[in-house]
Amino acid sequence: MRRTETARRVVASRYAKRFPALEFRSPEDAILEVVISRPERRNAADEAMHRELALVWREIDADPAVRAVLVRGAGEHFSAGGDFEMIERMIVDEATLVRVWKDASDLVYNLVDCSKPVVSAIRGSAVGAGLAVALLADIAIAGRSARLIDGHTRLGVAAGDHAVLIWPLLCGLARARYHLLLNEPVTGELAERIGLVAMCVDDDDVYPTALDVARRLAAGSASAVQWTKRALNGWLRVAGPHFDTSLALEFLGFRLADAREGLAAVRARRPPRFTGAPAGTPRAMRTKRVSARRERA
Repeated sequence: MRRTETARRVVASRYAKRFPALEFRSPEDAILEVVISRPERRNAADEAMHRELALVWREIDADPAVRAVLVRGAGEHFSAGGDFEMIERMIVDEATLVRVWKDASDLVYNLVDCSKPVVSAIRGSAVGAGLAVALLADIAIAGRSARLIDGHTRLGVAAGDHAVLIWPLLCGLARARYHLLLNEPVTGELAERIGLVAMCVDDDDVYPTALDVARRLAAGSASAVQWTKRALNGWLRVAGPHFDTSLALEFLGFRLADAREGLAAVRARRPPRFTGAPAGTPRAMRTKRVSARRERA
């Protein structure tokens, strides 16, 4: 049965009350639109928005009124990731660091485990946590001028939000290494070519195309679509330990000097001057300990 426009507004209003840092619409029956909206900051997420981006997927998963989700940024950009103020608090305050670490983990796993199919409409910048939402969507639609950047190594921390989990599966390990280690941006056209997104279209066609895909998903068999998503995302669950490691190393990095320098460089729009000591690998450290014991013996 088709819902009236008033009924759709009630659905969107219910989410808006529950998650006030985000915006919601219901453009058509059974489709919920999640809008990351801080256009004056290129939709960068503060702590409240970051937390709600982690939790909203649980609510959507359990909501029988929603059969498909469209997520986008307000205006010309998807999301510039976490805002500088949140990152600075993570660097100086342990309680903030631990809280945001938990939210970052929940954002990824709750989106992966959400049974409802998610479509992302990517325009402009998609960075960090914003890029995590964009690429963990089941079907990602990017504009030609979209600019996808993981951003972590530029900031002086390990790539941990989502990239180790899904980039190697989408575009292969060699490409993932190139773009993540060098913080090399990916245009919408290149993202389609290497498999990071499902489709690249003209910028003005991003939203209509994403809405059409969401419409088709909502009209399909809910059990067939949702169970197919669950089976496909088994690949991501298998890679969960790699994600957990990357996220732990990212947040460990926020306690080091390179993160402070990286944030200062980004704010000043200058190249970073990283001076942190090289990180020894556990294998190298074990080898050194074994060699030392042998010398003593």
